[in-house]
Amino acid sequence: MGVILNNLIPIIGSSIAMSIPLVLASVGGAFSVRSGIMALGLESMMMMGAFFGVLGSYFTGSVLFGFLLGMVGGMVIGLFHGILSVRYKVNQVISGIGLNLLALAVTTLLMQLIWSNKASISTTLDFFAPIPVIGPILAQQSVSFLVMVAVVIVGWIVLFKTRFGLRLRMVGENPKAAATMGLRVHGIKYCGVLICGALAGVGGAYLSLDQLDMFVRNMTAGRGYIAVAIAILGGYNPAQIVPCALLFGFCDAVQIYLQGEAFPPQIVQMLPYIVTLLVLAFGVKHIKPPAGVGKYDDE
Repeated sequence: MGVILNNLIPIIGSSIAMSIPLVLASVGGAFSVRSGIMALGLESMMMMGAFFGVLGSYFTGSVLFGFLLGMVGGMVIGLFHGILSVRYKVNQVISGIGLNLLALAVTTLLMQLIWSNKASISTTLDFFAPIPVIGPILAQQSVSFLVMVAVVIVGWIVLFKTRFGLRLRMVGENPKAAATMGLRVHGIKYCGVLICGALAGVGGAYLSLDQLDMFVRNMTAGRGYIAVAIAILGGYNPAQIVPCALLFGFCDAVQIYLQGEAFPPQIVQMLPYIVTLLVLAFGVKHIKPPAGVGKYDDE
């Protein structure tokens, strides 16, 4: 029993750590979709968050400033996505994927022009260690775990228990009806996509500052697309997103664990993406997005 626990605890701890950026980005995606704007740009928001997070901490020596700048980087991409989708009514699929490609190119270029890296975040939740069973698991996590928990709780409350959340969901369901009631449809859509960018940017900064302590090309490696799948599977509900993200985090942790075993590394690294395809193919048939996604107040 002790041997099993000794092997299981690190995997569970890694699963939670791997799920943190996915939860943050997916909750952000839920806000965007609930406002009626597709969240296919999550990859670019996470990418810019990862890059500017490290850039901010490199020039200031402050990890906190790095996270704040990463949040701003994600919000800038979110704003671009909002402007293209709301102001110019660009197809939201094209806008999201285009921004993903743009973020990859921009961060790669800037990395080659600027880079040499430092700054780290090492604060862990050691005070949980004495708790039986879950203590060693939580002790592996950084303070970002507490941020993730707060985001989920506050995100659920805002979406389902506040006037703003009601208006956001109303705009996402029927923007034309919301406009006739006097709601500022465009402003609410911008709020949704900016919240999305902020949370995805923090998720990206977590990858570069907390997990790896550096920025590398294509650092998000498709996690933004996985976050889109998690948001769909979770029904755009922050509370339901957590277990879905833990599933993907577990797959990510297992593939890292198995790389040290006698398995071809290329096959093992495919595990999270295979699970994503299976979820999209079979797990979301009966989950429908808000009726007004992709629509505007004049349609």
